[in-house]
Amino acid sequence: MGIPADIVRRALAGHAAIGLLAGGLLYLLCLSGTLIVVQQEWQRWEQPNQPEAMALEPEAIDRALAAVLAADAGKKPSDHVFVHMPNAGLPRTVITTDHQAVYIDRDGSIAGPEAHGWTEFVIGLHYYLHLPSILGLTVVGALGVMMAALSVGGVIAHPRIFRDAFRLRARGSRQLAYADWHNRLGVWTLPFGLAVSITGALLGLATVMAFAIAASWYGGNVERVFEPVFGGEPAFGPAPTALPSMVRPLDYMARHHPDLRPDYIILHDPGTPRQFVQILAEHPRRLIFGDYYEFDAAGAFRRTRHMSDGEMGKQFSASVYKLHFGSFGGLPVKLIYILLGAATTIVSATGMSIWLIKRRARGKPSPRLEGVWCATLWGAPLMLALAFVLRTAAGKDAPMVALFWIGLALLIGIGTATARARPLATALRGALAALLAGIGIAHAAAMAPIVAGPLVIDLALLLTGVALAPWAALRMARGAPRGEMAPAE
Repeated sequence: MGIPADIVRRALAGHAAIGLLAGGLLYLLCLSGTLIVVQQEWQRWEQPNQPEAMALEPEAIDRALAAVLAADAGKKPSDHVFVHMPNAGLPRTVITTDHQAVYIDRDGSIAGPEAHGWTEFVIGLHYYLHLPSILGLTVVGALGVMMAALSVGGVIAHPRIFRDAFRLRARGSRQLAYADWHNRLGVWTLPFGLAVSITGALLGLATVMAFAIAASWYGGNVERVFEPVFGGEPAFGPAPTALPSMVRPLDYMARHHPDLRPDYIILHDPGTPRQFVQILAEHPRRLIFGDYYEFDAAGAFRRTRHMSDGEMGKQFSASVYKLHFGSFGGLPVKLIYILLGAATTIVSATGMSIWLIKRRARGKPSPRLEGVWCATLWGAPLMLALAFVLRTAAGKDAPMVALFWIGLALLIGIGTATARARPLATALRGALAALLAGIGIAHAAAMAPIVAGPLVIDLALLLTGVALAPWAALRMARGAPRGEMAPAE
């Protein structure tokens, strides 16, 4: 039994309306989300010549903690100190306080500041769209809901979408080719699209709701809202104020949980009678982000937070993050997420393009809107690349957010003023190709000594630039046929 025609029409109208309302922002989320699947690898690429080791002796961690907190002397005491333990994605030890973040050498000495400003800039785009945190989470969470609605609505609006899943008319008319790519990639990525949109909505809106509940019921204490899931602060009794050693906690983990890998060591309220130690340990072959193992200041094990073996709701909540970002299963899963994320980005790009082409075919072209869409599609990745150039020239605190949004606004203004989509798309694509290839070459040339992981990213940037260059040159040579637009080419 087929879907009634009236429902199909309404679904198609709703699909188009949501796409028009949120198309540009969804494209930015898909693009930035695809990039930060490998956020640890980007961090390593941004600072390629920092000391690396897959393990650090507990005594070295003690020396490092003492050195970092001594460097913070005279400042407001940190509420938490985080020790990032080396892993395959980022084989470096990083200590973060409320005032600084530094890399640690094998002997426990401070090697230098953590300065991956561009990576944080891209993460901020995906998490918050660079808006204030609560507003940004609200907008991004709402966009996750819209993306899920688009995925479901697209299936309802096209009853033959599964039957035609492998039928691709790439050489037909531009409208048919775009529609086929949009629909086929939409089908192939449907489970992925639903998973990331729903988990993204949960991650964004749950935090917003927690702030609202905290303001209404707990005097603004957000931690009280999350206590049923993540547990509350322990009351282990007064502790000596000397800095705790990490030797006993790490020895306990090695003896009692040799299959678990400590991901973070968290020192709560260091130097106070309330201090205690948490180890966030990753559980292999599990979607949960890990479980918390808590130790008093003397290093004695006290309890876990039961993220791995507690109520089903706890385990579900602990699994949302990894499912959204693909941070499970190692590099193979990350590569799959990158491919699926790129496909979802293409789906988000072609949707608006199809609508614009249909308007032109009906004799109602929107040349200025076509220019705006071209500027968005090709201008966003171009400004991301330019932001890295600015970070390289001016340091990690360079105004990358201002550059990105002002630059993108200027390009959109140019698209609106010229109302010629194809030449603008060709120019932006050519500039992006040259910039990506240039960044890849320059970064590799400046890296001494050569590090394999960052070099792979340099090669990927170079190859992407090389792949885009002939496409841009071919379009420039052909020129722009009259009465035709190609915002996503």
